[in-house]
Amino acid sequence: MSAIARLAATIASRKGADPETSWTAKLLSKGPEKCAEKFGEEAVEAIIEAVKGDRAKLTAEAADTVFHLLVMCAARDVTLADIEAELTRREGISGIAEKAARQ
Repeated sequence: MSAIARLAATIASRKGADPETSWTAKLLSKGPEKCAEKFGEEAVEAIIEAVKGDRAKLTAEAADTVFHLLVMCAARDVTLADIEAELTRREGISGIAEKAARQ
């Protein structure tokens, strides 16, 4: 099992856990909107580090962003398996063609 799959499983296990003992449970208890807000904050921090060019800081912020993306998705009952299935569906399709098909 990959680190991301283990992380997604841990996040799923925190749904309904005590918000006083788990950061993930605390985020989830605040609802999807707060989870989305936190994801946005982390994404902006990753963008800033990408522009600055600090590889180590970008790596850390990217990890935070992936974590908060998974929490946000979990808040709306979107699983890592759902995301992987969508990525699999897109395999072999040009990004330009895939984007055009969405319009």
